[in-house]
Amino acid sequence: MSSLLDLPRLDADPDAPFPPTSQALASPNGLLAWGGDLHPRRLLGAYRAGIFPWYSAGQPILWWSPAPRCVFYPGRVYISKRSRRRYNSGQFELSADRDFAAVIEACAQPRDDGGGTWITADMIDAYERLHETGHAHSVEVWQDGRLVGGIYGLALGSVFFGESMFSRASDAGKLALIALCRHLRAEGFVLLDCQLSSEHLLGMGAERISRAQFERELEAHATTDRAAGSWSNTARFEVRW
Repeated sequence: MSSLLDLPRLDADPDAPFPPTSQALASPNGLLAWGGDLHPRRLLGAYRAGIFPWYSAGQPILWWSPAPRCVFYPGRVYISKRSRRRYNSGQFELSADRDFAAVIEACAQPRDDGGGTWITADMIDAYERLHETGHAHSVEVWQDGRLVGGIYGLALGSVFFGESMFSRASDAGKLALIALCRHLRAEGFVLLDCQLSSEHLLGMGAERISRAQFERELEAHATTDRAAGSWSNTARFEVRW
């Protein structure tokens, strides 16, 4: 990793602008700045500019804008016959904003592939504050009354910024993502940001777009704090297949 001394350092003002994303490093892909804090106004300004925090415990806060960007256009999510059968078996129940805290805590747990631990205690506190203000939301997957999968992220305008998902049962995380896409499409959202691509996401219909195209989408659709559709407040609602 490039020395942090070579990168812009954010000061204590949560309303200070971020450096231009054109200054983000090519390696590691998208590293833009460090420092600052996770104040809600700073976080909302970051997402609106296509920037997000990603760091591990013991590191300063690192801010990223990778290119290309991995996104879903919600109407293009791929639903396999197997996934349809899993849901239609009746063994899962889907909900939204029923237990945001449990979803983010589950996403923060270490995983077999070593992922998950980047969601620090400070990150959890920051996104729970955003949930309280109606900006951060979750989708939950339940089986026999037990939380077995979920996804959480932020909604700005008609863009949803996915942060992390987890699965404790076969296909549970995939069902959460599909349910989220279906809900976003129904409520007038145009884009789901997944940040970095993976074969798993691409196999479900995610696409890679340039940073310039992504930022054009944000300028057109994420210029307001008010979210589209049912994400405009923290009311609980069911996500139905």
